[in-house]
Amino acid sequence: MKVKPEIHPRKPASSTYFSRVYALVRRIPRGRVATYGQIARALGMPRGARTVGWAMRAGDEKIPWHRVVNARGGISVRPTPGYREQRARLRAEGIRFGRDARIDLEKYGWRKV
Repeated sequence: MKVKPEIHPRKPASSTYFSRVYALVRRIPRGRVATYGQIARALGMPRGARTVGWAMRAGDEKIPWHRVVNARGGISVRPTPGYREQRARLRAEGIRFGRDARIDLEKYGWRKV
């Protein structure tokens, strides 16, 4: 019988870092989006896009999580209720999606990150 190696869970990012992510995401104006990578770079963690994603997943409804998209201008979650909700919230703010289901980051991207 083959024994599975012991898996050590990653140490979660500090709640202080998550708080900084939330503070920055709250500053994204209505009708604009930022990428996970932009948020991470702005907080001094240039390779921390996934950590920003974890923060968004762990956050509450008061954070405008729907304004954070992937580097290609797409919604990162697969077509699920969360995908549909994010798309609907962005469209309600006037953000339009191309035929490829992506947002034009030149037009809708938040440049003050």
